[in-house]
Amino acid sequence: MTAVDIPVPATGRSPVKGWLAVLAVTLGIFSLMTSELLPVGLLTPIGSALDVSEGIAGLMVTVPGVVAAISAPLVTVATGRIDRRVVLAVLIGLVGLANLASAFADSFAIVLVARFLIGVSVGGFWSLAGGIALRLVPAKHVPRATAVIFGGVETASVLGVPTGTIIGDLSSWRTAFAVVGILGLVSLACILLLMPKVPAEQTIIFSDLPKVFTGNAGVRAGIAITFLVITGHFLAYTFVRPVLLDDGIDGSLIGALLLTFGIAGICGNFIAGTLVANRLRQIVIGISVVLAVAMLLLALVDTDTVTAGAIMLLWGLGYGAVPVTFQTWILDAAPDTTEAASSLYVSTFNLSIALGALAGGLAVDGIGTTSVLWIGAALAVLTLVVVGGVRRTAAASAE
Repeated sequence: MTAVDIPVPATGRSPVKGWLAVLAVTLGIFSLMTSELLPVGLLTPIGSALDVSEGIAGLMVTVPGVVAAISAPLVTVATGRIDRRVVLAVLIGLVGLANLASAFADSFAIVLVARFLIGVSVGGFWSLAGGIALRLVPAKHVPRATAVIFGGVETASVLGVPTGTIIGDLSSWRTAFAVVGILGLVSLACILLLMPKVPAEQTIIFSDLPKVFTGNAGVRAGIAITFLVITGHFLAYTFVRPVLLDDGIDGSLIGALLLTFGIAGICGNFIAGTLVANRLRQIVIGISVVLAVAMLLLALVDTDTVTAGAIMLLWGLGYGAVPVTFQTWILDAAPDTTEAASSLYVSTFNLSIALGALAGGLAVDGIGTTSVLWIGAALAVLTLVVVGGVRRTAAASAE
């Protein structure tokens, strides 16, 4: 009846072999998250090839997000005491096969089934991988190893999607899915070859999850902030390709613009990582403002390639700071129940991706493409209200 693993520290293990195992898990995370977000840069050609609207094509992001949110706690429970190396291998292998199935699909229904399977893998793999560093490397290396593993999430968000888009533009969207599918199978081989056996350890029960949420105002605020920012970001970012096309940007340049977003995101991650320990609240406020400004600029300014690149750079800086900042907020808010709080965070993050893509699809089809930028900016601004509410609550408690 567990939802998260608390691992036993690695003992007597070679640091070199341990780090190789960490890198194998990181490659798996990168493959998973790239798979989840790959359609973002390819919605238009996929929709055209499979004869669906761009709004309907957005379900390729919605479906795995919803499934991942549910499977994050459930997969750990369902796998019980099965060796975590085996579970991770099965999940990443499933991602590889699902992407290959998408590459050869002749109908949108087949693609959605494959996206469902990817959602199962994303939620389960991410949830299990969160605490696995302690089982792989000596204790003194655990913080760094954990950061490297979760760096796979960030790198996929800021580099995996642009690279997949460029591959799709140079060849076809089917080639992009096939390449990511092969990457998943390579990750499978690395996990099987480089990871040791990692027996499961049981810890929290499902009833602990609502207790952490209802009994901790900081966790509630962190979940609310995550929901608003991630929903707003993916509501707009999922449809950034049609937005840029409507602005007159050449389709062959969109991959490069997304790559600009990705490079800026890595910089944003580095900047936030150096400041987050002492300026957590200020960074959350800064993220909200930067994301809102970037979306509004893209909606209001008549863009050419240069101005679009500048706006995507600003947007990337803001979003790149999100994962490390929000994860730190959750851990700071619940230092004694980090596993339960992190499980809620993973579920919220993935559910927000799904809801953002779904709401964006409805807005694109029902209102217009640019509407997603206005709605996304509004959700980012609402984050400021949540942060202000936390400050007022803390001040009232101190009196």
